[in-house]
Amino acid sequence: MEIGVCGIFLLLICQLRPSDAIQWLAIAVSGSALGWNQTQHCKLAGLVPEQLQLCRRNLELMHSIVFAAKQTRLVCQKTMADMRWNCSSIHLAPHFNPDLSRGTRESSFVYALSSAALSHSIAQFCASGELPSCSCGLIPAEVPGPDFRWGGCGDNLRYGLQLGAVFADAPMKGSRAGTQANRLMNKHNNDVGRQTLIDSLETKCKCHGVSGSCSVKTCWKGLQELNKIAVNLKSKYLAATRVIHRYVGTRKQLVPKELDIRPVRESELIYLVGSPDYCTSSEKQGSYGTHERQCNKTSVSSNSCNLMCCGRGYNAYTETIIERCSCKYHWCCYVTCKRCERTAERYLCK
Repeated sequence: MEIGVCGIFLLLICQLRPSDAIQWLAIAVSGSALGWNQTQHCKLAGLVPEQLQLCRRNLELMHSIVFAAKQTRLVCQKTMADMRWNCSSIHLAPHFNPDLSRGTRESSFVYALSSAALSHSIAQFCASGELPSCSCGLIPAEVPGPDFRWGGCGDNLRYGLQLGAVFADAPMKGSRAGTQANRLMNKHNNDVGRQTLIDSLETKCKCHGVSGSCSVKTCWKGLQELNKIAVNLKSKYLAATRVIHRYVGTRKQLVPKELDIRPVRESELIYLVGSPDYCTSSEKQGSYGTHERQCNKTSVSSNSCNLMCCGRGYNAYTETIIERCSCKYHWCCYVTCKRCERTAERYLCK
């Protein structure tokens, strides 16, 4: 017997684990085929009641949120491709493994990245004219230089941060979001993601002048690509601080577990639960292991065969690669190339 689309969504909602506040990432799949022109489309797996209300009031916003979910998945895996934990479990949304549901260092990275991606997507959808409720960002208050003027259409970061925070932080507002410690941790990591996004805002320019002289430039404020923002967050992931929830004075706060003489810094990612080494497969710990993962024999970084394979060794094999070569440009206007073959050595962890 076939189950309708709405029936599947409702079934998924019933199976949600309320401690996971990034379940909305599931709409990367479930929301892609929807037109987002009916309020019933908001009944998706992973959306908490507050997010459902925001969806119903702002249907036009949902295309940018679906895009943010897709970007989070792709960029997370690309950024972590050289690590033992390579973010592959993000595709399980909304039913995450323990690596993303227990307050680990890995979950802190995904929370921060998804929060940044959400505001990033909304800000750029505004600038591109794809959101009727907003437009270009405000003209910067700073005085332009002698060789440029403010113009163009900058990313609407203010609107992106405002709507992104409302949507991403909604799951942390009730007891269903887990313990107070988890809510504080997740909200903190969301804030770190958004602050990293703010720090990525840069001046972008277009040249004007005779024969490309660039005598005058039109400039605007634009965000860096999400890939670059993810690299910055990866550095914070590697330096993340483990915290505990204890009383400081008359109220409970998150403080560094090893260095609780100082408060948690606003710029650092934090986590509550230690992670496995991700060397071997363990469903209980949320680890896929590194068996048959590709490694780099000559590298001394995290993707080296020694580190990636956890000392188990590796198998070598050769691969035939066919590629274009000896390309020539012909006037006017086409290119011809030959097909060349070469062999390359690959290494897979035992």
